[in-house]
Amino acid sequence: MSGVVSHIVRRGLEATHERYKSAGSDVVNFQLPIEYTYGSVVATLAMVESPTATAYFKTGAVSDEANEPLILADEKASTKEPELLLVKARPITAKFRTTIQHLRARAGPFSRFRGLQVVLIYGLLHTTLTTVLVGLIPVDNLVVPYLSAVISAVLLARLPLTWTHVVISEPSDKKWYRRRPGFKSWVHIAPATAIWATAEQLTVALPHVLFQAFGLDFVAQHPGAIGKIDEASRNMIVGQSFAVFAVAVGTALLILIPATVTLRRVQASLLPEDDEAIVPFDRTFGGKVVPEIVGGSGKLGIIDAWRSFEWAARFRVVKVYVKVFTMQTGLTLLFAGVLFAELQLIMGEELQKMIMVQASQNGEILYEIRPVDN
Repeated sequence: MSGVVSHIVRRGLEATHERYKSAGSDVVNFQLPIEYTYGSVVATLAMVESPTATAYFKTGAVSDEANEPLILADEKASTKEPELLLVKARPITAKFRTTIQHLRARAGPFSRFRGLQVVLIYGLLHTTLTTVLVGLIPVDNLVVPYLSAVISAVLLARLPLTWTHVVISEPSDKKWYRRRPGFKSWVHIAPATAIWATAEQLTVALPHVLFQAFGLDFVAQHPGAIGKIDEASRNMIVGQSFAVFAVAVGTALLILIPATVTLRRVQASLLPEDDEAIVPFDRTFGGKVVPEIVGGSGKLGIIDAWRSFEWAARFRVVKVYVKVFTMQTGLTLLFAGVLFAELQLIMGEELQKMIMVQASQNGEILYEIRPVDN
């Protein structure tokens, strides 16, 4: 249920956490509020918000002739019908600051963490169920863990549905578990959940497989070795790294984000009538949803969920994820800089010697794998 950004950044954070456990844990602790508040809550609100429009009547007319008598202009104005103009308001989710201020005003100071209990329970259940499924499937295959994760997400689809309703609605006196929809809603939400879960696993699996195929996992374990190999090998490693990054970003933009938007909007279409949305929200999704009371299904289809999402809103969602990625990257670099400065202050010249020795050892190891052609 985490944001798209987590799939691009999380592995780097985990590697940092394993290498520098005390400092890395601080980085992760600071990353999680950013990822959840902006990458999940704000992003979801941006996916369902429908900016309101105000109607204005344009009356009167001005003569095109500079020297035309004013009375003639008045006569033309009296015969011309007023024009109806629709002016859309600026979306609340256009900026992080306005979104957080809106949430605080409507749902209190802890509104940026709304739905967090559901996320924690879902994460625990999803991890447990995935582990059980991996153990039950008697096949030793790379695809099994990813397939098990997709199956688990589909089986637990009502929890993310509940989370979306908690996030996009006004505060309620009901506990979150009392707002959980029935099994009928699972039947409707399962296909969109399956598509999203598959896209999520592809976003993780494709870059990971490519990373290992290039042998970059070995290079990542010996980063100091880059300076010890020949220029051609070094350029090849840089190109391979860029290819992995491009695949990760491409799958996130072209596969995961559309799947996430589609899922969130299908989930939002099932919001109960007695729950008011916390942001402007069009329950008809541009006329795609026809209420059951007038003979319609009252539900939003997968294709309509994406088609009804305007281009301006799509760019706004992508902008949210870019901002979150920038914030997380900046924070990671900041902690890395602080950690290096502390080590430099404590160890002094010994730190430089240790780095040189480690780089020399890594270079010898990598040199055996990628020898220089004489």
